[in-house]
Amino acid sequence: MKHILVTGAGGFIGHHLVNRLKAEGYWVRGADLKYPEYQNTAADEFKILDLRRWENCQEAVRGVDFVYNLAADMGGIGYISASLADIARNNVLINTHMLEASRLAGVKKFLFSSSACVYAQYKQKAADVTPLKEEDAYPADPEPGYGWEKLYAEQMCQYYRHDFGFQTRIVRFHNVYGPLGTYEGGKEKAPAAISRKVALADDGDEIEIWGDGAQTRSFMYVDDCVEGLLRLMASDFHDPLNLGTDELISVDGLVDLICAIAGKRLRKRHDVTKPQGVRGRNSDNGRLRNVLGWEPSISLHNGLDTTYKWIEGQLAKTGRTPKAGAAHV
Repeated sequence: MKHILVTGAGGFIGHHLVNRLKAEGYWVRGADLKYPEYQNTAADEFKILDLRRWENCQEAVRGVDFVYNLAADMGGIGYISASLADIARNNVLINTHMLEASRLAGVKKFLFSSSACVYAQYKQKAADVTPLKEEDAYPADPEPGYGWEKLYAEQMCQYYRHDFGFQTRIVRFHNVYGPLGTYEGGKEKAPAAISRKVALADDGDEIEIWGDGAQTRSFMYVDDCVEGLLRLMASDFHDPLNLGTDELISVDGLVDLICAIAGKRLRKRHDVTKPQGVRGRNSDNGRLRNVLGWEPSISLHNGLDTTYKWIEGQLAKTGRTPKAGAAHV
């Protein structure tokens, strides 16, 4: 039986990955600063560790065959645009220490979770953006802080392969969403934030939207994300690889879709003073299909339906939704 370490196992994607690996029959160790928030971990062993510290990385990798390094200081656009130094420092420490500790411990494969934030900003200035191919990360102009440290860590993975023959895998996530993830507090992503706002609103209310609503993105449901991670780890492909959908939608379109799922008609109030990131971003999945013979298939509507209902249910438990509030009267 292979022994697998998932760092960031207390977070959204890491928790889902642990569940899937256990269902596949692996022995799994989770490591994070915290336990999962919404569901008990399925990991065989869970260590509370600050992976910015070298000795903690050594402890985390002891006795494992594969490492999925998902641990990161990250969040939505509001957080990553306001915390450049903290994010860059924390993640550089995590990633460099995890790479070296894994190599020294004899780990067979190491997967690094990068981000579409590495892509050159000058190629993302139009809402009808040309889907981004992996080579579009260069010449480099990533998002400040988070994007730069992810691009640097990708290079570190490739240097470790070149110098030591260390087997690394590099995945670039494109906006992952789903249940059991953060939906309030400032670190949530757009699908979760909008779902929360819609769930808290009465029919006919007005909700705040960051930016003018015309900025575009693609979004990938977490089950597709986890499937892609397992397939990439099992492959022999070692260069950066997109993992996302190519179903482009505007933020206003995302709001309309969630409102339709909720059965509500809401008015939008756009706040253009809030951060909105690049104007458009979409994934080119050509290489993904060629390398893995697969690509994400869960539609945005189906994924959002599950996600919205979970977030609405969480808010209803505390009597915060209009229906729940009425039930408590």
